[in-house]
Parts: sequence; structure tokens; C-alpha cells
Amino acid sequence: MATLQLENVAKSFGTVDVINGVDLDVADGEFVVFVGPSGCGKSTLLRMIAGLEDVSGGVVRIGGDICNDMTPKERGIAMVFQTYALYPHKTVRQNMAFALKLSRRPKAEIDQRIQEAARILQMEHLLDRRPAQLSGGQRQRVAIGRAIVRNPKVFLFDEPLSNLDAALRVSMRREIAKLHSELGATMIYVTHDQVEAMTLADRIVVLDGGAVQQVGTPMELYHAPSNVFVAGFVGSPKMNFVECRVTHVDASGLRVSCEDLGDMTVSVADPGASKTGDRMTVGFRPEDVDVATGATDRLRAAEVTLVEELGDETLVEMRTSGGTELVAKTGPEKGARVGDRVMPVFAAEKAHLFDAGGVALARRQG
Repeated sequence: MATLQLENVAKSFGTVDVINGVDLDVADGEFVVFVGPSGCGKSTLLRMIAGLEDVSGGVVRIGGDICNDMTPKERGIAMVFQTYALYPHKTVRQNMAFALKLSRRPKAEIDQRIQEAARILQMEHLLDRRPAQLSGGQRQRVAIGRAIVRNPKVFLFDEPLSNLDAALRVSMRREIAKLHSELGATMIYVTHDQVEAMTLADRIVVLDGGAVQQVGTPMELYHAPSNVFVAGFVGSPKMNFVECRVTHVDASGLRVSCEDLGDMTVSVADPGASKTGDRMTVGFRPEDVDVATGATDRLRAAEVTLVEELGDETLVEMRTSGGTELVAKTGPEKGARVGDRVMPVFAAEKAHLFDAGGVALARRQG
């Protein structure tokens, strides 16, 4: 296996900049996931690592070697695509052996690698079947096996589970996690699915507009997003945002006033960096918003617009008198119904505060 470094990597198509100066260090054996909205550049960045797209600027290193002018074959990578791309007339064994035969590997070595990959993926009984005789999950397993037998320096996955149904996605996600644990391989994984990112990644790279917004562990991104974009992108349902203004600054933090939600004090690491009158955005995760029924304060009350009962939890969507839309994740015992007047209740100690530019203000620790 190997390390991966991206040094000020850029990509342009004509006058359109798609990737803007990305820097990233991936440790040997690390599982890194690229996430972001459609068109953010995550698949383009992966294809640049693979050598399927030329680099317009910067340096790509795999195992310490500069790879900018290397072909995909020379880079020592193996890529698993969204589509399985299996040869329909070949058996599973023949599909997995194809690249090794082109490399003129000895037959004994090819057989040994196929058997080992089949053992890891628990598909020894499928080796003599053809793709038409396999389910979608089994075909994706073959595509992964085809990558394993090449013994690459780095595995690249481009949304490999997006064509599978929900149950198969869960199953294959577990298989990929087990695969990483067993191989200890360096893996780069592109997905738009937050659950995949949060459950698979050692670290997540959040991209938007071709630029890295934040790199961190799943919990770092969830509990300490660096800006409004990351805060709103990571988490489902997304974070609630409310516009506010600073009304008081002291050692305990910032006192902020939200037009239709009242005042609250938010503890920040450096209160002195802000001043009275500054515009801010305060954010709350849905699980940090409670709902009090029987609201009587018309100015701060909200009307329930949607209730989604999910069994162990209930999502309550509401709209305040000022038009602010909020989502609360509560227990099923709340019993809120569409049309009810309720009072949204916030835990100020769980608040995230962002300045006028959308950058997070660090929270005070302890």
C-alpha cells in the first residue's frame, strides 16, 4: 500500500475552473471519503488521482512518486466504478483474471490471487457463474474482487453502491468496511451518501465549488463544522440556521437576538473578536431542538407544517411567525400534529455560531 499527496492540484476545462488548488495528505492504510453536492468536483478529483484526467496544475504523488505524467497502469491503482463493467461472456473467474493475464502473470499466481480475493469477499461459490447469473450486489462484489487481485497501491471507489437498492447498499457498505479492515489498504471513496461517508471514513473531505471546505473525522465535521456550508451539508436532517445580531459581548460569550426566536447567550472561545451589532447565524442540530406544545407566546410560537413519524424518533417541521423554518428531532411521545402551535426550545450550549462570512466561531471548551 502507499501514501497519497495532492499538492495545490487544479483542473480547468478551457476557461472553467473545476478543481481549485486542492492540498491533501492521505496516510498509508487510511480510508478517506470525498463528499459534496453534484458538480463539486469530487469525481473529477478522483479521476485525476487515477490518471484518467490530466492535471492542469499542482502535483499528485502516490507512494512518494510524482504521478502527473504516469498512465493509470503505471500508478499502481485499481478503480471500482459506479457501473460494474463486467464482460458478460466471461465467468467471474475470467473477469477477475483478465487484467492479470494481460500483465502476463503466471497462471499459479493468478489462481492464488483469485482464490484469496474470493475468500475475502465470500464468493468462492460464484467463480464459475457469468454476470447474468448474479444479483446486483454480487456483480459489485466481482468488480471489487477484480480490483483486489491487482494488489494495487491505492484503491479508488467512484460511487460504487449508487446502483444498488437500500438493503444491498447497507450490506455492501459492511463488506467494504470489512475489506478495508482485512487488507489495511489505502482507499479513496467518492459518494454523495452521508451515511456511507460517516460510517466508512477515517477522514472525510468536504468539497464545494472545486475547493476543500473541511477535512476531518466524521465526528469532527458533525460537531465542529468549519463553516455554514459544512454545517448544512453534513447531517440529516440538516442543521437549522437562524439569522441573528449580537446585542452584548462579555467573558461568558455573545448575547445574540433572533427576531422571532428571542435572545440567547452562546459561549465562544474568543468573545472579544466580535462586537455589538455584528450580524451572525446561529445553528442548531435538529436533535438539539425540542418542541413545547400548547404555546401561548404568539411572537415566539411556530406552526407545525409536517410530522414524520419514524418509529423511535419523530421529525417535526415548523414555521415561525417570521417565516423561519425549523426541524426538530424528538421522541414519539411529543404527539405534535400538523397545524399545532408549538414553542421551539433550544439548548444554547449546543448552538453553533457563524460570522457574517459563514465562518464558524470556535466554541469554548469545558
